[in-house]
Amino acid sequence: MNIEPGPPRPPFGQPDLVAFDRKELGVILGLYGRFVAAGEWRDYGISSLRDVAVFSVFRRTAENPLYRIEKRPKLRNRQGLYAVVGMDGLVLKRGHDLRTVLRVLERKLIRSVE
Repeated sequence: MNIEPGPPRPPFGQPDLVAFDRKELGVILGLYGRFVAAGEWRDYGISSLRDVAVFSVFRRTAENPLYRIEKRPKLRNRQGLYAVVGMDGLVLKRGHDLRTVLRVLERKLIRSVE
């Protein structure tokens, strides 16, 4: 009987990687799909690091991201777990509820119809 080892664990005292869970990704990808259908966004990237998880949105593949949706667990009790950061590095919205934070982007999707 062979028992294969699991993935390597970080050394004691070091946290695991921060990642978006399934529910959070569902909310983010729902918004992403609406922007793709409108022709505004074309690509995305996901990064999972030790202290932050980032969902980056691109207009074209070879550009800098238009927006970054960040999850920082260390800020959970302060400014909020989630943040939307613009292309220039300014925080557009920060908060504890992901849907509330993403409303700042939904406003950009609404256009007046003539």
